[in-house]
Amino acid sequence: MTESFIDQIVKKLIDASLCVAFAESCTAGLVSGAMGRIPGASRAFWGSFITYSVDAKIKLLGIAPALIEKYGAVSEECALAMAEAALAKSGADVALSVTGLAGPEGDGSGLPVGTVWIGWCGKNFPSGAVLHQFSGSRNEIRESAADSVMTKLAEILEQSAMNRQQLLPANG
Repeated sequence: MTESFIDQIVKKLIDASLCVAFAESCTAGLVSGAMGRIPGASRAFWGSFITYSVDAKIKLLGIAPALIEKYGAVSEECALAMAEAALAKSGADVALSVTGLAGPEGDGSGLPVGTVWIGWCGKNFPSGAVLHQFSGSRNEIRESAADSVMTKLAEILEQSAMNRQQLLPANG
């Protein structure tokens, strides 16, 4: 994830008058740190919830223990719940979440190390989640997950821009 890529995302957020929030688990703040390195990011970056543990997901985001018990902390359902909670608690326009297993050991769920879910939702954006299976060292998995969060945000912004263009009246 290059600084110039993040800088472009921040500029697109500012140009669209949008604010983003994150809920990070396995990345433990890598996404937030990347955003914070960009001058002017405070105009488009609300902040993050670093919810590395299950307890933090429950206490900081209000994720229902029953949801985690039923689906696991590394699941589509948990990723969506994290993004929805980050959006609701922050008041941002769009929120993304990341939860996964960076290793070197698993969490006893049977999921392989490198399993990562990224979730997103927004006030004027459809919600969703995507499963990734990364390989490499613990930190390589974390970096890949952070890169994927920012790539998904760029895709959301691109789709939003196309939707706004379709709503503009035709000239002539």
